[in-house]
Amino acid sequence: MTGLPMVVPAQGLPARVRIHEVGARDGLQNEKSVVPTEVKAEFVHRLAAAGLTTIEATSFVHPKWVPQLADAEALFPMLGDLEGVELPVLVPNERGLDRALALGARRIAVFASATESFAKANLNRTVDESLAMFEPVVARAKAAGAHVRGYLSMCFGDPWEGAVPVPQVVRVAKALMDLGCDELSLGDTIGVATPAHVGALLTGLGEQAVATDTIGVHFHDTYGQALANTLAALQHGVSTVDASAGGLGGCPYAKSATGNLATEDLVWMLKGLGVDTGVDLGQLTATSVWMAGRLGRPSPSRTVRALSHQES
Repeated sequence: MTGLPMVVPAQGLPARVRIHEVGARDGLQNEKSVVPTEVKAEFVHRLAAAGLTTIEATSFVHPKWVPQLADAEALFPMLGDLEGVELPVLVPNERGLDRALALGARRIAVFASATESFAKANLNRTVDESLAMFEPVVARAKAAGAHVRGYLSMCFGDPWEGAVPVPQVVRVAKALMDLGCDELSLGDTIGVATPAHVGALLTGLGEQAVATDTIGVHFHDTYGQALANTLAALQHGVSTVDASAGGLGGCPYAKSATGNLATEDLVWMLKGLGVDTGVDLGQLTATSVWMAGRLGRPSPSRTVRALSHQES
């Protein structure tokens, strides 16, 4: 199908979107089986070859929390040959930061919650206690010259608390940025956001001087709203979007969370809108088909299924 999707630019969108690829970390951490380290390394290399320049590599959490990522020390050095590719890693505390910095990681991410229930489930702390825990992590990472991203979960709804008021999310987001984070990722952890809700949150953050160019969005597709929510964010000036190759992932601490926005679905939409991503959709699709074969099941991405069906 040469020439598809047809490019029809829309006004008010960024010329380029940076995709923050999370399949190798957020995607694989939710797998029931442990993916071999060599397969993870090849996955990251294939993603880089497809044109992705920010690929979240792994997480330096305690193995008992996320056993699927217990091989962080073995994996990260296997990615040292990737030039021009940023490899962010998650750290839960100062010990995780020490492990990451010792291996040369220069992009660090911490993960907070907008709700008390999820903070307790995910971090065993209150919201404010978790922010206090991250304060020295962010300070030390910045002192080491690292870029720091702050993930904020449950920005649009919580499985225990239900709807999360926008001012509550704004307060925690502002506090996270005030710690010194360079970037904020707004997480729709259980996939309940809708476009106007996205706009309301971004407006609220703007009123508290959280700059749009420091914000990324992280949507899950539980109710099929991830692309619509992404477009709403782009219309508000956001130009960093988290996505997962093949739609891999969920959240081990929130059982109602289904897969992330598929990177291929995002690239297809952006290509049609005339927004540059630098990603080769065919190569990315082939990578997700390859990984689906390693996982023993088809990709949930509609674009992967459509394009791979055409080629078969």
